[in-house]
Amino acid sequence: MKILTDQILSQSAYSAEIDVPLDKVDIADWLFTLPEAEYLRCCPPDHISAGTTTTDDGRRMSINVEMIGTALVVQHYVADEATPSYCRMNSISDVFTPAGRTQVNVIWELIAEAIEGGRTRYTNRVTSHPTDAFLDFISAHGQTFEQAAAARQEAGGDHNRRETPLFAASIARRATAKATAR
Repeated sequence: MKILTDQILSQSAYSAEIDVPLDKVDIADWLFTLPEAEYLRCCPPDHISAGTTTTDDGRRMSINVEMIGTALVVQHYVADEATPSYCRMNSISDVFTPAGRTQVNVIWELIAEAIEGGRTRYTNRVTSHPTDAFLDFISAHGQTFEQAAAARQEAGGDHNRRETPLFAASIARRATAKATAR
C-alpha cells in the first residue's frame, strides 16, 4: 500500500490550557498508561476502546477505536517520537464506512508547551493522508477526492475539537496524581 503524503485528506489542531507546569507533564507516560475507561471519558460517545502494545520490533503502539462521523476507525498508532512534551504517532488506520472498508494514514501529534503563569498549553494535531487503497475506494463509490476530503475535514475537525479539552484535562489529572504520589 502506498501512502500519499503529498496530499492532505484532513487536518486540524486544537489547544487547551491546563493549570500544571510543563515540567510535571509527561504526555508519553499518559498516552502509554491511559486506562481504557479514561480514554472513553475523553470523547463520549465517539471513543469506543483503547489499549497499548508494541510492534514486532518493539516500538510502542497505541490502539484506538472510535467513531469519526459515520465511520468506525481502528487506529494502529506507532510512536515515531514519544517524549514528555511531544509525541508523534503514525497509523495506517482501518476505516469502516457504510459503503465498506478502506485505509488512511493518520499522523497524531500531542504537544505540550509552557505558557505564562506556570501553566501548559496542550495541542492535539491530527493530519490524515490518503492511501492508494483509499483513492481506489472513493473512486469505486463515485466520490471525488475533494468530496471525501470535505467530509473527513468536517467529521475529523469536530471530533478533535471535542476531544482536545478532555485529553488536556486527563493529562492534567495524571500529572497532578503523579506529583501527589511522590
